[in-house]
Amino acid sequence: SLFRLKDFEVAKLGDSDVHVKMLAAPVNPADINMIQGTYAILSPLPAVGGNEGVGEVLEVGSRVAALKPGDWVIPATSGLGTWRTQGVFPERMLLKVPSDIPVLCAATLSVNPCTAYRMLADFETLAPGDSIIQNAANSGVGQAVIQIAKASGIKTINVVRDRPDLPKLVERLMALGADHVVTEEMLRKPEMKDIFKSIPKPRLALNCVGGKSTTEMLRHLQPKGTMVTYGGMAKQPVMVPVSAFIFRDVRLRGFWITQWRKDHEQDQQSVTSMMDALCQLIRRGHLTAPACTQVPLQDYKEALEAAMKPFTSSKHILLL
Repeated sequence: SLFRLKDFEVAKLGDSDVHVKMLAAPVNPADINMIQGTYAILSPLPAVGGNEGVGEVLEVGSRVAALKPGDWVIPATSGLGTWRTQGVFPERMLLKVPSDIPVLCAATLSVNPCTAYRMLADFETLAPGDSIIQNAANSGVGQAVIQIAKASGIKTINVVRDRPDLPKLVERLMALGADHVVTEEMLRKPEMKDIFKSIPKPRLALNCVGGKSTTEMLRHLQPKGTMVTYGGMAKQPVMVPVSAFIFRDVRLRGFWITQWRKDHEQDQQSVTSMMDALCQLIRRGHLTAPACTQVPLQDYKEALEAAMKPFTSSKHILLL
């Protein structure tokens, strides 16, 4: 195994540093890909895993102005290493979040909801009544997309893989605010036409799978619509029929939240307004944490194994 649970000294607090007691940190597939070395970021080893989580500020250096003891913080960048009980981090690597939101919402805020929010906002101008289509709709991002879209009056067509407990999954996604839940097989069926009797064809498709699922989803996109790829769970390329390009002029884009953060380092306003919007949705009950299984740190092996299993419908969160 690549993993060890180790004790080490907490670093000395520098002038611009913040001493944080971690509260909770999820285990995401990307965290594991990063450790396997198959991700676009490589941490110098030995490294602490985990890119997401929430902690409480214990102490701040003399130059730290924006944070004080008792504040809650989440990572502002990838590669923070959240799977630990405490750490000392430079202030610029942390974002303050309100401590009146549920701890599991805060712990799962910095990656999936931010990804969902940006993809809904940055590629197509969507108005209430418009629709979007997405695959892997039961993923963390997928669940956030459903809820954020619902709060904005945008209809969602949600594609999931067929599975033994399909009715249960459909029910769960509908409860989150999904308008339609279909399997990949149904994308090819004539019944899809029935959906578009009541809602317009989507102008935006969100793809986290690749392969056949993506090609099928693309068929339903409006002319000049955009498909954004943010993951490739099927490990297959995105195949686009030539006719979709020529006769419907669809646009293909990519999105990676890490890159978005890099591009907006000098633009704190856009980061703040996104975090404010997401925290407002959480407070109003419009955005909830994904289904979570809470695991004490010493049982980390179980959490890591669970994160890589197919059809996982619960996110494992380390309680620190």
